[in-house]
Amino acid sequence: MTERSQHSPSRRTVLTTGAAVATAAVGGTALAACGGEQSGPTSSGGGEQQPTAGGQPGQNLTALSDVPVGGATAVTTPDGQDAIVSRPSANEVAAFSAICTHRGCKVDPQGAQLHCPCHGSVFDAFTGEVRQGPADQPLPEIGVRIDNGQVVTA
Repeated sequence: MTERSQHSPSRRTVLTTGAAVATAAVGGTALAACGGEQSGPTSSGGGEQQPTAGGQPGQNLTALSDVPVGGATAVTTPDGQDAIVSRPSANEVAAFSAICTHRGCKVDPQGAQLHCPCHGSVFDAFTGEVRQGPADQPLPEIGVRIDNGQVVTA
């Protein structure tokens, strides 16, 4: 048997270190895959800043007449984000990120619900709340208001 130098790692050290590195790499990839694409600030209703598209109040998202009463429509914000504008009543609007909080897929408006085609999550179009998982977080809200027949950022 040969004698090891003080600076050469043992076989056990090499195997343990290799396993730790592999686990960290796989774990980091899994976390990135589950993270979804979120850009800009989000709101959890806990006193955090309300997100607005592009951070600029008054930016046009869509004409009010393009959003059906009792339904929702997909839009793109001035800064290029996918969003949903919904209209619970004739004079009330709401908006949310169109990116599913489960895996980052784009949700589709279907009446009063928003459906994720990737894994089947369903969200309320008027509140952004999860109605059916696997998503367990609501869609981030975008502050909006009605201004001269247009839906604009608040």
